[in-house]
Amino acid sequence: MIVSLNWLKEYVDLDGVSVEEIEEKLTIAGLEVDEIIDKAAMLENFVVGHVTECGKHPNADKLSLCKVDDGREIFDVVCGAPNVAEGQKVAFAKVGAVIPNGGFTIKKAKIRGEHSSGMICAEDELGISDNHDGIMVLDEKLEPGAPLAGVLGYDDVIIDIAITPNRPDALSHIGVARDLAVMLNREFKKPEVNTKPSGYLSENEISIEIKNRIGCPRYVGLVVKDVKIAPSPDWLQKRLTAIGQRPINNVVDVTNFVLHETGQPIHAFDLEQIGEKKIIIRDAGDDSDFVTLDSKERKLPPDALMIADGERNVAIAGVMGGENSEVTEDTKNVLIESAYFDPSSVRKTAKILGMSTDASYRFERGVDPENTLWAARRVAQLLEEVAGGKVADEAVDVYPEKLKRKEIRVRFSRVNRIMGFEIPADKIVSICSDLHFGIGSREDDSVLVEIPLFRPDIEREIDVIEEIARINGYNNIPGVERIWNILENRIDQTELAERSRSVLNSLGLFEALTNSLHNEETASFFGRGIKIINPQSIEMAYLRTSLIPGMLWTIGKNLKVREHDLALYEIGNIFNKKTDNKIKDFSDFSEETHLVMGLSGKYTDKEWFADARNYDIFDLKGLIEDFTEDMQISDKVRIESFSEKKSFFDYGFEMTFKKQVIGTGGKLSGDIPAKFDIKQDIFLFDISLSAMKEIKKSENKFEELLKYPKIIKDFAFIFSKNTDSGEIIKAIRSESSKLLKNIKLFDIFEGSGLGKGKKSLAFELEFYDEARTLTDEEVDKDFRKLIEMIKKRFNAQLRGE
Repeated sequence: MIVSLNWLKEYVDLDGVSVEEIEEKLTIAGLEVDEIIDKAAMLENFVVGHVTECGKHPNADKLSLCKVDDGREIFDVVCGAPNVAEGQKVAFAKVGAVIPNGGFTIKKAKIRGEHSSGMICAEDELGISDNHDGIMVLDEKLEPGAPLAGVLGYDDVIIDIAITPNRPDALSHIGVARDLAVMLNREFKKPEVNTKPSGYLSENEISIEIKNRIGCPRYVGLVVKDVKIAPSPDWLQKRLTAIGQRPINNVVDVTNFVLHETGQPIHAFDLEQIGEKKIIIRDAGDDSDFVTLDSKERKLPPDALMIADGERNVAIAGVMGGENSEVTEDTKNVLIESAYFDPSSVRKTAKILGMSTDASYRFERGVDPENTLWAARRVAQLLEEVAGGKVADEAVDVYPEKLKRKEIRVRFSRVNRIMGFEIPADKIVSICSDLHFGIGSREDDSVLVEIPLFRPDIEREIDVIEEIARINGYNNIPGVERIWNILENRIDQTELAERSRSVLNSLGLFEALTNSLHNEETASFFGRGIKIINPQSIEMAYLRTSLIPGMLWTIGKNLKVREHDLALYEIGNIFNKKTDNKIKDFSDFSEETHLVMGLSGKYTDKEWFADARNYDIFDLKGLIEDFTEDMQISDKVRIESFSEKKSFFDYGFEMTFKKQVIGTGGKLSGDIPAKFDIKQDIFLFDISLSAMKEIKKSENKFEELLKYPKIIKDFAFIFSKNTDSGEIIKAIRSESSKLLKNIKLFDIFEGSGLGKGKKSLAFELEFYDEARTLTDEEVDKDFRKLIEMIKKRFNAQLRGE
């Protein structure tokens, strides 16, 4: 977004504010400044020159030898332009000037034997336009020696701002000035719009019908009669050229001016070219060919939103007008279009057509639907001023269903909690008011805030808090040693599935999506099936009772295309009747969200340094442990193994929460994969996410880095083969002191040397204290105590004794 500093000053008082401070304030406000260009500095050593003499160069037919007065002295200048003549006022680059287009420095030179001290410039050499037909001839009333920057309106500073997609309100001078006024605590001044009474109404000149109300919620048409097409006045041309826009004529220039002033795209139709004096907003349908203002024929998609008259299309809504209704030198009466078009509709059409215009760029991001009529009136006011137009006393404003502002209750305690420090409630309300948010009812700890439609990015309380932080200033956040913040610890029901997806994706699994309808045999095998009333086929007659069949079908399909090594998951709802009786109401069946994970094939391929290894039960258990750890519930659930067949598994483990089984898995029984043409081992785990919603996450606590050394000890015992390592670790934890922080089983060994029915387990123990350095004596005391406990409780033998 290119912004003129002189233009900004029309909406906010910037007296006494340096360019550097403006840059800082804008960047802090989230409007990052990419570049600042001092245009006056670019034209240093450029002045108005007076050609006092002009004659032929004695040694070159196409060159002229001129004398140029800069108000102080007269210079000899060689010029190659065909239109240079005596008496002209010209743009004169003195020795030392740097030409903007090209970057070369003017020096004294000898051209074909004649001295030349300076250069008479063309528009393209000054970067004003692409015109190189001849030198730039200035107003003859100008005084020689006047700085060229002031004459051309280049006594300005141009600010290039990187506008993020969520800030369409900042795609205008008024939008930038609004934020700048808040940051500087100065008054924001929006221009007043008044026009002279004309005695006629727009509705008597034009009718407007919206057939696609989703694509166009609001359309304003305002008629201005008796305009005189002419070049724009100097002030208007300077405003546009300052931001890189090329002046065309007063009508077109006014629409461009208001676009960059307000962010509202405006289109001007020649009213006499509007067939039957009707405007109809509709889809293109079968009208596929359309010639736009750039004289290119476009092939329109059927659902492209179009502006039509009573006979034909006249504009692509939100993108570009048509050649058949453009303003020309003969235009007398103008119809001003100011509308709100649905961003997705404009975005889709512009993308299909491969077009990007200033209008589509703004409509795609969302303009302010409440500004539509004001912007049309602003254009009309300027046309009255610069083109002598007579403005209709009333516009035609078609707005069938008004878009409503969002209302958000902002809690003061929540603001302070998120920020990490206290902002007074009155200041919070003041910031919201300064941002032009409506202030509603206020309670002890909250205020109701109404969000203007020019801020479509603000949807929730947290968005308002972000605005408060932005305006209050990130650099005003106090420097403190620590900011304590209690995090929410219950898994949000609406976010649980997405969080699970994120975790499983990070663990290397791929998501599967399968049909939620099964045949009767499959539904009945895995639960109590519910038949739907009008099934499409017998294969899709029952709601699924489990995610396992879908996972097995997915694995089977992959095997058929020789994808044997799979790590997959699926999240979805399952449905089960509570009894075998007929369903009478919703209480007779359950609907739960489940997650199933599946592993099959090889975990690693054969490499030069290692053999291939298939997935096994330990990979599945490790996956579940990683999942519960990342979901912050590992300390809330228990994972217990079973070695006998249970449910659909030959062996495996269960996940329990408060003694309720919420997940079961293991090696799938051999007869089940065969039903799905699968001939390799399958390891599955099925979890009820609906049950997981009741689990509170572990609190996130910051722990400082350990300042004192750890002491590592290890021991190995010979146990009975049936001894559970989990029970041993539990016993060690219960009998040890607080100095023992971590226990790790790092070795398991079975062999004839240990004796029949025996195994060796080795554990690593980690001791430390956060506040001091431990002594060997106190750790040894705890360590020996644990050795004696294990010997007695598990009838174990310490290795090495």
